[in-house]
Amino acid sequence: MISSILALSLSWALQVHAAAIPSSATAEGLSLSPGLQNILSNTDNNDAYTYPTDLTRGIIPKPIHSHNDYWRDVPFYSALSVGAVSVEADVSLINGTLYIGHELSALTDARTLKSLYIDPILDVLKRENPTTKFVTTPTRNGVFDTSSGQTLYLFIDLKTNGTTTWPVVVEALQPLRDAKYLTTWNGTAVTPGPVTVIGTGNTPLNQIAPLSQRDYFFDANLALLNSSQANITSGISPVASTQFSRYIGEVEGAALNDTQLSILRSQLKLAASKGIVGRYWDTPSFPISTRNSVWKTLIEEGVGLLNADDLPEAAGFGGINGYW
Repeated sequence: MISSILALSLSWALQVHAAAIPSSATAEGLSLSPGLQNILSNTDNNDAYTYPTDLTRGIIPKPIHSHNDYWRDVPFYSALSVGAVSVEADVSLINGTLYIGHELSALTDARTLKSLYIDPILDVLKRENPTTKFVTTPTRNGVFDTSSGQTLYLFIDLKTNGTTTWPVVVEALQPLRDAKYLTTWNGTAVTPGPVTVIGTGNTPLNQIAPLSQRDYFFDANLALLNSSQANITSGISPVASTQFSRYIGEVEGAALNDTQLSILRSQLKLAASKGIVGRYWDTPSFPISTRNSVWKTLIEEGVGLLNADDLPEAAGFGGINGYW
C-alpha cells in the first residue's frame, strides 16, 4: 500500500517534469527524432526493459538522519526517497503494542513500529533481494539499489520505560532477524547487515552492552565519551549522539565561536578514534542562514550523520555544496 503511494508520487513528479520539456528535447539537452522519443517513452512494459530492483533505482544514499520521523505521513519512505541512510522511530509501549509518536496525543491504532518501519523495510529489502535463477545464494543487499552495501540505521527511540519496552522492541525485530538482514555483534566483531538497529532515548545500556551475541546496538552520548561513557566501544555504539544546544550551546549569528568549534572538534575526534560515527540533534533550524552555516560546519568537521527535520532541504543542501 505505502509502496504504491511512493511509486505513484514519483510517477506523478516524472510526468509533470516531462510535460514541461519540449517534445524535441531530451534530459541531456539533445534533439531526437519523434520515432526515437516514442520508443524511449513507451516501452509497453516489455520484459527487456524491466529492472527488477527499481524501487530505489537512481536514489543516491546520503549521510542524513531523518529526525522527528513521526511528523511524516510515510516516515520510512519519505527518508528513503531523498536517500537518507538513517531513520528514527519514536515508540511507546502500551498494552503490548509499540506505537509511533513523540507524544501520547499523537498516537493512533494504525501507526505502529510494525506498520511504519518493520514491514516497509522488510518489503523494500525483499525487492532488493529477489529470488531468481541468477541468484545462486541468498543476497543481503541494502535498501539502496545504487549502493547495495550501505546499511540503513534504524534508531528506535524509547519514550516509555526502557526496562520493559526494550525486550518488546527486540521481539518486534524478529522478521528482519529471520531474514538475516540485521547487523550483528558476536562479542569480537561487527558483521554489517542491511539494517543496523540502534536503541536510543530510554533504551537501557545494561540490556545491550553485556551481551556477546546480539543484533542491536546503543546510542551513546557523544559528549560523554571522554568521561562517564569512556568505556563505550564501536561494538556497543556504532553511532553516538548528543544534544547540540546543551553541549555546544546557542549559536549567535551564523557561525560557531572558537570555544564551540573546539568542543565540537574534540568530540568528533574522540568518537572517530573509537570508530564511532558522530551525530548532533537539536541543531538550529532558524534562521535559515544559521541552520545552513551549522550544517556546513558539521559536515566539514566530520559529523557522520547530519540530523535533519527538513529532509529535502538537507538533501539539496549537500548537493548544492558538493558534499554528496
